Amino acid sequence: HPKRSIACFRQSGARARRTRRAAWYIRVDMGIVAVRPATPGDIPTVLSLLRELAAYEGKLDSVRIDERLLAEHAFGERACIEVLLGWLDGNAVGYAIFFPHFGSYGGRPWLYLEDLYVQPGARGAGVGRAMMAHLASLTLDRGWAGMTWSVLDWNESAFAFYRGLGAATANGHVPMDLTGDALLRLAAHGVSSE
Repeated sequence: HPKRSIACFRQSGARARRTRRAAWYIRVDMGIVAVRPATPGDIPTVLSLLRELAAYEGKLDSVRIDERLLAEHAFGERACIEVLLGWLDGNAVGYAIFFPHFGSYGGRPWLYLEDLYVQPGARGAGVGRAMMAHLASLTLDRGWAGMTWSVLDWNESAFAFYRGLGAATANGHVPMDLTGDALLRLAAHGVSSE
């Protein structure tokens, strides 16, 4: 993993102070919000939250990841993702999975946000905003061009949340997937033995 530079914001009233720490803490009227990178010991918590997201999206039957796979992809020798946990009053209530995505026209990486989830009971307390602010800070600290993600077309509350942060829809791009049998067929037909 690249060295992580994580800022800490303490908010009390209208005054905010910035220091360097291992996590972000923001005092809000509803509780204390913290954001920090997940550790290998957090894998069961992340998987539990991931399954909650899948259930919310109606895709729980599609979840194939387990503790071994998450550990391998987040903390293994060839790690390809990073994971954040969002906390409210000392309880993990959200997570984010992200990784670099290269922008060929601009010649710089972007942060691709694969998942952002906050438990319904913790929404509105500032956890999602704190996690997005943390990701924005990482993006800038790493010299990346920006952040990108997709939103399910029916998830109006997510659209409203992201628009409230200043996000806009991508410049005409529509995400596409190639998986399963179609992926296997293409791989089999695209290989030349010359």
